[in-house]
Amino acid sequence: MKRRCILGKCDYQDKEEVVLWMNTVGPYHNRQETYKYFSLPFCVGSKKSISHYHETLGEALQGVELEFSGLDIKFKDDVMQTTYCEIDLDKGRREAFVYAIKNHYWYQMYIDDLPIWGIVGEADENGEDYYLWTYKKLEIGYNANRIVDVNLTSEGKVKLVPNTKIQMSYSVKWKKSDVKFEDRFDKYLDPSFFQHRIHWFSIFNSFMMVIFLVGLVSMILMRTLRKDYARYSKEEEMDDMDRDLGDEYGWKQVHGDVFRPSSHPLIFSSLIGSGCQIFAVSLIVIVVAMIEDLYTERGSMLSTAIFVYAATSPVNGYFGGSLYARQGGRRWIKQMFIGAFLIPAMVCGTAFFINFIAIYYHASRAIPFGTMVAVCCICFFVILPLNLVGTILGRNLSGQPNFPCRVNAVPRPIPEKNAVIVCLGGILPFGSIFIEMYFIFTSFWAYKIYYVYGFMMLVLVILCIVTVCVTIVCTYFLLNAEDYRWQWTSFLSAASTAIYVYMYSFYYYFFKTKMYGLFQTSFYFGYMAVFSTALGIMCGAIGYMGTSAFVRKIYTNVKID
Repeated sequence: MKRRCILGKCDYQDKEEVVLWMNTVGPYHNRQETYKYFSLPFCVGSKKSISHYHETLGEALQGVELEFSGLDIKFKDDVMQTTYCEIDLDKGRREAFVYAIKNHYWYQMYIDDLPIWGIVGEADENGEDYYLWTYKKLEIGYNANRIVDVNLTSEGKVKLVPNTKIQMSYSVKWKKSDVKFEDRFDKYLDPSFFQHRIHWFSIFNSFMMVIFLVGLVSMILMRTLRKDYARYSKEEEMDDMDRDLGDEYGWKQVHGDVFRPSSHPLIFSSLIGSGCQIFAVSLIVIVVAMIEDLYTERGSMLSTAIFVYAATSPVNGYFGGSLYARQGGRRWIKQMFIGAFLIPAMVCGTAFFINFIAIYYHASRAIPFGTMVAVCCICFFVILPLNLVGTILGRNLSGQPNFPCRVNAVPRPIPEKNAVIVCLGGILPFGSIFIEMYFIFTSFWAYKIYYVYGFMMLVLVILCIVTVCVTIVCTYFLLNAEDYRWQWTSFLSAASTAIYVYMYSFYYYFFKTKMYGLFQTSFYFGYMAVFSTALGIMCGAIGYMGTSAFVRKIYTNVKID
């Protein structure tokens, strides 16, 4: 008899098989250092026949290792304490359990996609004797014909003595529950943590900073630009000799060079295209998460992100290809390949490096070969063709340069570049998001489920506004200093946010976690580098796009001879 599942809602009939899946086991403080449950010498129940299980791409990448427990559980059928297997505790098995208990190992199980956690064992106060929990007491809540709640109580503490036999037992108690099926994951959420007053206050504080910053930028630039326009209009009425004798300075003096192509246009356009795609992915995934509650399904967030990233590849090709064409680039095929594989190569390179360490540790995070092939196929047969479509559209629809000022044949001399602008440009954007970074880090690196995607959407909007305002100010100062190389400056000043985020990750690791070991440390800093770099590329692209509109606007309103 098969269970009926429609749109994720699964119904059971009385006495129907309910599968208890054993997932992973690992140190409590190292959330990502997980191993197969049966890598410890646990024994398996006697039941063998189960329904087939299909693993998703997101589950495979996240190290989900579901194995059947062998326990015979039927819907609404209570089971008294029953011995299901026996462990012959030789010296090797005892050492494995002792090591797990010393490192605070705990395991995860699933019943009807509901996670359950249990601890392997515990030591006495002196740390000389070690005890294994041998009795799994399951209490399952049901509403009509659906499972809505699962609780595990570990009992039966048995001392680990070599060359003895340990009996493993379980019991199942079914109880009627008033919890609705749609609300069954609410017990795993932590409203007191994510909706704490400090979270609301940080959003309000960031929002007020945005209003202040936008008002300040608008007031300064409007007053300054009005004075500049008045001064330049007065200069237009002077004769040539008076104009030559006058002091020439300011952003108008570089009008003939401001739309000159950036240095390294191929890399620059690829970064801008990738940043626009990351922004589109972030926006879409957050909206989908707000609507669909992706946290209720294993690996669904990662699977959705991969699908959305592949589907938004035309965005990368369009913005990167059109920008490269406007800057006079000719090697558009090379630019398309670099733009298409820039982010996947960075992510896959980091993942494969960590994969070698995971294989050495025999961890469940080791990515299977078939999953690697699937990811490569997505890159070559989905991302690349869609990126090609976007590149062709971008080159044909907006690839022609339509600058308001002509570009001089000979570039003017450039004063010394002020690197402080680039370094300081990311402080305010980071200040607007660092509280949210704490909550995101805690949900990923600790045992919290992030579900307040409305907060994340607000923070994304605030980050975009602050980034654009800061880069516009930085660019105005740069142009006023008669340095026309604003493209890279606008990108890097916004992208420097990534440096502060990565620096904050060091603080979080050493002061907010108890992680240890080569695998967990490599995993943490490797993927934090990927996250920070992707965030920096996104912020850089946002800063450049906003600054580009600003530069085009101010030079459109200037009368040029």
